[in-house]
Amino acid sequence: MRNGPSRVCLMILALSLWSLSFDVCRGQTPSSPQDVPQSATSRIAGTIVNALDGSPLARARVSISEASNRTNSVSLITSENGHFEFPGLKTGKFSLQGAKRGFLSAAYDQHEQYSTAIVTGAGLDTEHLVLRLTPLALLSGKVLDESGDPVRHAQVRLYREYKNAGQNRISAAGGSSTDDQGFYEFPALTPGNYFISVEAKPWYAVHPASVTPDGTANRAVVPPSLDVSYPTTYYNGVTEADSAASIPVKAADHVQIDVQLNPVPSLHLFFRVPSDQQGFSPPVFQKRVFDSPQFVQSEGTQQISPGVFEVAGIPAGKYIVQQRDSKTGQLSRSAEMELSQNGQELDDSIGEPGAKAKLAIRFPRGEKPPKQFVVFLQDPRRHGVAHQLKADDTVEFENLPAGKYSILFASQGKPYSVSRAVTNGIESRSHDLDIAPGASLDVTVFLSEGIATVEGFAKRGNKGVAGAMVILVPKDPDLHQELIRRDQTDLDGSFALRGVIPGAYTIVAVEDAWGFPWQQPDVLVRYVKHGLNVTIADMMQGSVRLTDPVVVQPR
Repeated sequence: MRNGPSRVCLMILALSLWSLSFDVCRGQTPSSPQDVPQSATSRIAGTIVNALDGSPLARARVSISEASNRTNSVSLITSENGHFEFPGLKTGKFSLQGAKRGFLSAAYDQHEQYSTAIVTGAGLDTEHLVLRLTPLALLSGKVLDESGDPVRHAQVRLYREYKNAGQNRISAAGGSSTDDQGFYEFPALTPGNYFISVEAKPWYAVHPASVTPDGTANRAVVPPSLDVSYPTTYYNGVTEADSAASIPVKAADHVQIDVQLNPVPSLHLFFRVPSDQQGFSPPVFQKRVFDSPQFVQSEGTQQISPGVFEVAGIPAGKYIVQQRDSKTGQLSRSAEMELSQNGQELDDSIGEPGAKAKLAIRFPRGEKPPKQFVVFLQDPRRHGVAHQLKADDTVEFENLPAGKYSILFASQGKPYSVSRAVTNGIESRSHDLDIAPGASLDVTVFLSEGIATVEGFAKRGNKGVAGAMVILVPKDPDLHQELIRRDQTDLDGSFALRGVIPGAYTIVAVEDAWGFPWQQPDVLVRYVKHGLNVTIADMMQGSVRLTDPVVVQPR
């Protein structure tokens, strides 16, 4: 059963359920959900425990809600031995969730945003359940300068390695600023692999212009020991993200990580603007940090002669340098380059010119778009640029680096996918765009919508398997990952794959596949060979029930 789009959404849902629930005191029987007949005999019972050591959790909140009606919910507080019991339930499916201060709120057998629903009245054991909650962790430490003194107001960024949908990504997970003792803290962390980076400025640093307005060397230049910067520094002292060491954080850990900053000489870079130009903007600097670029702040721009400017305060390293058009001021060119020499000139011919793409979105049957509809252009590294749909159903992207992009969407409600596209008058069935340097593309995008829910059972022999990962695999899954759908089987082995776009698919069920790199092509192909083929036609809407079970395969 899909629990929600994210762990954050799960927590919000849990809070909503609490506000709608009927609280009961320890030792009392909870009120029954509104539509439950009093003659019903099914019950959901069990123990809520610490996932780390299995010890029961007293005074934890446990909630159940009907899978078909989340607002119909009830909750209770566990007894001293962690026991919970919901009697008098009708036949149906229920979401079971637990929460306690200091622990990660979770649903029954939760993995990512998926969990297993409890099915009553099906001859299944629903009275000896074990609901596991993982203790939260703490990561803290100090930022110190080259003398071992605390660094105030340093920016500490937290990144986490995510193993989601069979892929590994490192994404931003939070930020903090050091206090006057150089201390930082990231409380309430979920277990996982983390990285931290630190950005700060030496309190004593000065960056005078290296050249006077008449073009001669500046005799008032300060000692080199003062014209310095701190490079972005990671946990193990390196200054490039690719070499950063991860920080394993386990449940209930208190990990202390101190980071020492060491100054390096600041670069002085030059750029020119036409003498007759009214106004200008300096180059923009970014560093690639794991899976995304991050802006780097320079120490200001100074004019050293007519039309010649100097940028200082940037340590040497590899940067993405973006230049602005001398007439429009818009970002127009970019290049990834090594900046290593004082006096290096950043002329307006650096890199390739950026491209433009205007997308006109056409919805099925001319329907109106959802209120929240975002269009993504995603490159092969899965870095994306996103824009909200305009009132005229168009989206414009500017300063795009040359390359291949996939057109993807995010919306409230049903999912969408590209069925065909017309680019500068040429029609294609692909959702990809090949963008040349400086190109200007007009693209009309025709969409298909997720109209079907595929329902069925995952079994081994004649018995349903709970907690298995069910995957709807399209043809060419590596090229069409937006068509993949997943679910986790409920207690009776049932599943529902929602928002399925018309097309030909194979459904596979894999046991114990959570956290496993199932999406790698050489791995997925093994399961597809023994999967169940299904075709969703354009006219199919609503529920599509499979007559044959999906055979559960071992990992």
